[in-house]
Amino acid sequence: MTWLRDLGLGIRFAAGGGREGWARTALTAVGVGLGVALLLVAASVPHLVEERAGRDLARQESAASYAEKAERSDTTVLRISAETEYRGQVVGGFLMRPEGAHPVTPPGVGALPGPGEMAASPALKELLASPEGSLLRERLPYRITATIGDAGLLSPGELYFYAGSDTLTTAAGGHRVDGYGDRSEDEPLPPVLVVLVIMICVVLLVPVAVFIATAVRFGGDRRDRRLAALRLVGADIRSTRRIAAGEALFGALLGLLAGVAFFLVGRGFSGHVEVWNYSVFPSDLTPAPWTAVLIAVAVPLCAVLVTLVAMRAVVVEPLGVVRDTGRRRRRLWWRLLVPALGLAVLGVTGRVGEGDVTDPYPLAAGAVLVLLGLALVLPWLVEACVRPLRGGPLPWQLAVRRLQLNSGAASRAVSGIAVAVAGAVALQMLFAAVGDEFTHLTGQDPSRAQFHTFSEQVSGDAATRTIEEFRSTKGVEAVIGTVETYVTKPGTYEEDEVTPTTSLSIGDCATLKELAEIGSCADGDVFVVHPRGDKEMSDWVDETARKGREVELDSGAELPPGGTRRLWTLPADARTVTAAPDPLGEAHWGIMATIGAVDPRTLPHARTVAQIKVDEDVEDVGEYVRNTAARIDPGMRVAALTSMTRDRQYASVQTGLRFGALLTLLLMAASMLVSQLEQLRERRRLLSVLVAFGTRRVTLGWSVLWLTAVPVAVSLVVAVAGGVALGAVMTWMMAKTVTRWWVFLPLAGAGGALVVVVTLLSLPLLWRMMRPDGLRTE
Repeated sequence: MTWLRDLGLGIRFAAGGGREGWARTALTAVGVGLGVALLLVAASVPHLVEERAGRDLARQESAASYAEKAERSDTTVLRISAETEYRGQVVGGFLMRPEGAHPVTPPGVGALPGPGEMAASPALKELLASPEGSLLRERLPYRITATIGDAGLLSPGELYFYAGSDTLTTAAGGHRVDGYGDRSEDEPLPPVLVVLVIMICVVLLVPVAVFIATAVRFGGDRRDRRLAALRLVGADIRSTRRIAAGEALFGALLGLLAGVAFFLVGRGFSGHVEVWNYSVFPSDLTPAPWTAVLIAVAVPLCAVLVTLVAMRAVVVEPLGVVRDTGRRRRRLWWRLLVPALGLAVLGVTGRVGEGDVTDPYPLAAGAVLVLLGLALVLPWLVEACVRPLRGGPLPWQLAVRRLQLNSGAASRAVSGIAVAVAGAVALQMLFAAVGDEFTHLTGQDPSRAQFHTFSEQVSGDAATRTIEEFRSTKGVEAVIGTVETYVTKPGTYEEDEVTPTTSLSIGDCATLKELAEIGSCADGDVFVVHPRGDKEMSDWVDETARKGREVELDSGAELPPGGTRRLWTLPADARTVTAAPDPLGEAHWGIMATIGAVDPRTLPHARTVAQIKVDEDVEDVGEYVRNTAARIDPGMRVAALTSMTRDRQYASVQTGLRFGALLTLLLMAASMLVSQLEQLRERRRLLSVLVAFGTRRVTLGWSVLWLTAVPVAVSLVVAVAGGVALGAVMTWMMAKTVTRWWVFLPLAGAGGALVVVVTLLSLPLLWRMMRPDGLRTE
């Protein structure tokens, strides 16, 4: 009962303390509310990922359609991917053709669009209607007749469509679908990515906890002086501590409500915010009930415990607070034990193997101890750094003297930054160390060509026109274009006998010189191309490519009734040459012929392959290439050449880190600003006295800058040292080598930028605090 009475009295003081009391409580509530909002966002991530993955699987073709060839029926649909890219954004979609009167429809679509029609996502519909989408409208000239619902989209900003076609066939690449909803399980994350995910969670959430613990101590100096008055009327030390805990509890409860309000308001706008081309549905941001209950219990409990621990270092007497006189130096030894224990836990955990099942708890515990240990070491180091400082300009002296009298508040304000930067340094070291494992060289040469196109639908005369149209496209400098088919050795073969087959590639001399070591070339020449250093495959090519002998041109094609195979005689003077890698890094062998030797327009079954070199100084040159491809064949594949690719799961983890780092950085900026405003409010009378004695405003402004810069500089030193140590240990655990020791430099620059931003934002309140009415008292 005594506990409840004292806590209730503290709540009454916080709620009825007048304007001063409410200002202090409001700062606490805002600080705690920001932290709670970010915790609720973090608690929503599992639900967000689950819902997004569920919608993705729901719109995939059913496993039966994919694994087994579906039979044509009244409900089946032919479709082919028409995915494209527009100014760095992926535009997903399919061409669809129903094969019956009751075709199955993907989620979010009521009925399949007819020929020339399209069902588009809201974001794509808006883009096509805007001036920015003019080039994309040329590629998607369909009439929008329906809008895809949320159930068929991964996010509100996704660009996606389903277009109707009346010409799509299985021969043209169409795939038959008889249902949707792929229930296959995702591949588990590799152990290395599990470690990265654990570290991301720790790095993003520990600063939030530190910030909440800091926020509940706002206004501590004024509160302690008021508690001294309670001692004067008979309260004992234990009662004052419980009353102080009651005040912190009230601020934390208001912070909980504020955090829920911030979360709900932000949740409502989340569908309209897009960062790095990612957005989320508001309904996806739903924390699990047990995590919401845990936050609701942990935050007030944290406020009470932190206040009780802090009050043990303060002796509140009836005639004053001992804090305001000299205080003993902080002890270092026990503060170093915490990060040392964390490193020891990580060391005992051992290395993470390729096939090991990673236990997340020791990893998380070790990382948390290291980061919290840095927050504990920081106050001692700030005090040790400012203690011997003497002299200097007046603003410097004002800032240093303030820190020498009481560095605790300044240290608490930047402790979250130290923890966040240390974790970010460790993560950057980890990503740099493991990046090579998830980055693969493609063997492609983007200096020779920037785009690759492929189409099975375009053949014959259209194939020749395809290459010509690409060459006439704006910004295109060169096209390595071939019409390709397969030829076989004439004869009758048993079903289990391998038919001698090789490829036939037709192009002009400029193209063929890019694909083989030809030397001299004239229109009408034919070449037999052998792979380099592979005699077995060379012999296989020669089995079909017999100089002066015939080959069948329509290999694999079904002949009409009474039809005969088309034969072509390989010239006896055909030269044998060696294959050279194309811009894709692939070597082509078989038969290569110029257009004068084989007319590609006469080939009934062929495919067109083009590798396109463009002038990258031409704006939107990639969009012109894709528009040409879509005009020729809406299902034509267009891919940009790149020298390396990243693993999809690794890229997803890295994207999550970017989002979390952005939110944490914003929270740290808010933390510093709220703490700075709280300190200025506590010093209002002192600032008014200084102005009354003639101190210039610019002097006080510079003093505020130094008051923020000194603790931040010390915190960055602690963060860099702790982050490098943590990153090195984690890298060792994954049997990797540290490849980048200087990743902390951009983060240190970000810390310096925060100092400037917070100082500028706090100047308006500083000018207000300098008014003479700040000297009034009761």
